[in-house]
Amino acid sequence: MLTYEELPPKRRRRLLFQALARPVLSSVVMLVVYYLLPLDRPSSVILVAFGVGLLALGAMLLRQVRVVMASPYPLLRAIEAVATMLPFFILLFAAVFAAMSSHDPSAFTEALGRTDALYFALTVFATVGFGDIAAVTEAARVAVIVQMTGNLIFVGLVARVLVGAAQSAAYRSADRGRPPLP
Repeated sequence: MLTYEELPPKRRRRLLFQALARPVLSSVVMLVVYYLLPLDRPSSVILVAFGVGLLALGAMLLRQVRVVMASPYPLLRAIEAVATMLPFFILLFAAVFAAMSSHDPSAFTEALGRTDALYFALTVFATVGFGDIAAVTEAARVAVIVQMTGNLIFVGLVARVLVGAAQSAAYRSADRGRPPLP
């Protein structure tokens, strides 16, 4: 099998396009699902759904590590994995914030619709914190604390695990006489 740089330019462009297109398409699907989810369920159902979402994220990470390790182009697959997992992570918290606001409009400084909740989850992830929306109730603050902790874990651990998997696969390729490239 040829290394990425040994491939014809047309094939490299196609691989790069695929590595970018799959996360974009999956993000669009996740966004549609987010806007269609029934978030007006009892809070216990939302908590269970949140737990299931976190477990799904963990399972997604494990699967992506395996896929990256087995890929002939591990760096491309690692980028694709992060680009797929990040929107899922942010939308998961946006759903929690929207559901919390639906059950208790005073949980945040203003009632959050789905777009507002997505905006808030993204500002928390980006650590921008514009200050226009803030968690008010203790439960909302706990949810934000969980997201901030998850942000650190996602950025640090997930990125490190996927980059490590890509490097490991690249080194294995080098041991087989191929240079360690994307």
